[in-house]
Amino acid sequence: MAEHLAASLRTVPGETPAERVARGKAARRDVPRSSHAEYRPSATRFDPVDVLESQSATRVPELVPIRYGRMTESPFRFYRGAAAIMAADLAGTPSSGIRAQLCGDAHMLNFRLLASPERRLLFDINDFDETLPGPWEWDVKRLAASLVIAGRANDFTDAERADIVQTTVRSYREAMIRFAGMRNLDVWYARIDEDRLQAVSGEELAKRGRKRLTRAMAKAKTRDGLQVFDKLTERVDGQARIAADPPLLVPLADLLPDVERSVLEGEFRQLIERYGRTLASDRRTLLADHRLADVARKVVGVGSVGTRCWIILLLGRDGEDPLFLQAKEADTSVLAAHVGASEYENQGERVVSGQRLMQAASDIFLGWERVDGIDGRRRDFYVRQLRDWKGIAEPELMVPDGMRVFGEICGSTLARAHARSGDRIAIAGYLGQSDAFDRALVTFAESYADQNERDHQALVAAVRDGRVTAAATEPA
Repeated sequence: MAEHLAASLRTVPGETPAERVARGKAARRDVPRSSHAEYRPSATRFDPVDVLESQSATRVPELVPIRYGRMTESPFRFYRGAAAIMAADLAGTPSSGIRAQLCGDAHMLNFRLLASPERRLLFDINDFDETLPGPWEWDVKRLAASLVIAGRANDFTDAERADIVQTTVRSYREAMIRFAGMRNLDVWYARIDEDRLQAVSGEELAKRGRKRLTRAMAKAKTRDGLQVFDKLTERVDGQARIAADPPLLVPLADLLPDVERSVLEGEFRQLIERYGRTLASDRRTLLADHRLADVARKVVGVGSVGTRCWIILLLGRDGEDPLFLQAKEADTSVLAAHVGASEYENQGERVVSGQRLMQAASDIFLGWERVDGIDGRRRDFYVRQLRDWKGIAEPELMVPDGMRVFGEICGSTLARAHARSGDRIAIAGYLGQSDAFDRALVTFAESYADQNERDHQALVAAVRDGRVTAAATEPA
């Protein structure tokens, strides 16, 4: 296993495409594609609640119960917050020895509709908090298991779940083979936009599914900075301020009522100025054309609850020209203990670099900064727009055919992301034309869904026994 994890992320200098294919095929001898079906927890497997508590130790104490509350709601909600648990489990599974930049948390809800800088709607990966180079199989396995867990929640049959996973993995494999035959620049320019989504829906979805997709794309375009401005702000003495909704949304002035507002705003102005230096020069100019209006701490997601996350309201031309930024704490990736530390000293830069490498097009305000927190501790952050078109799947509303098509699109999207960084030709050579890997992941995903259910119940029991405290909140 160690020699596989130490393998190079990039191609071997001077290798021909034929030699790269041969290297991928040769890896099958040591790690057969069928071996990826394996998942057997050892008798000495770690306590999953210990892993969660270890993460909680560095988080905002009063927010940790919200995280546990969200994770106890269902096995799927638990899975969304259990990337660290699965990373530890994946470290004991077979590895082809071929690496790529990983998302690190490639469950199905981290694939969504997003805006490109050219104002086109794209389908892409969204969350890169855990991104690091590692075995490409890990992202595929996390995606496959998430589909099984969501399918079980919807009472899909064994056969329906198997079809969804096999279709998803086949889509990844076939897309990787296509990318292996493409020029480097063509791989870099590849993307799934709204026209491609409409074409796929026309080919594979029933009329009801096509209508639902059309509505979802139209809704995504309304979920922008103006919409979040209307939702999250109020007028105070004629000025736009972020409206308090504790504990999920707390303005900075409420968190530190004894500190003068001018002092707090001065510190955040400096933060914004320093972060702006990580942007391209044209985007620094755009950022500089906005002034600070307000700051608040916001609870986001499931797995991220308890990490420090600030939303920053900036205003442009006038009081009706908002720009909302989100500054989110970036800690060491949950993958690092298993694949090695990041080459970046700043964890925010790690997130930004991984995101830019894997996404077809990234937010124009994506950058990073290191700051001294209000508690005196130094932390890394990455910054992006809070919302710039956003369409997220609703798995509980999906029928088997809809989830199968969604998985198919996710599979090809993930392959494109891996093809930009890893040796796509060697990965394609390893996967080959047969469905051996596809079928193996059907078995793996079901086995890991069983493990996830056991871990979910362990957290439920920990809450019941008073080991950890959970708080009920609005859904993430």
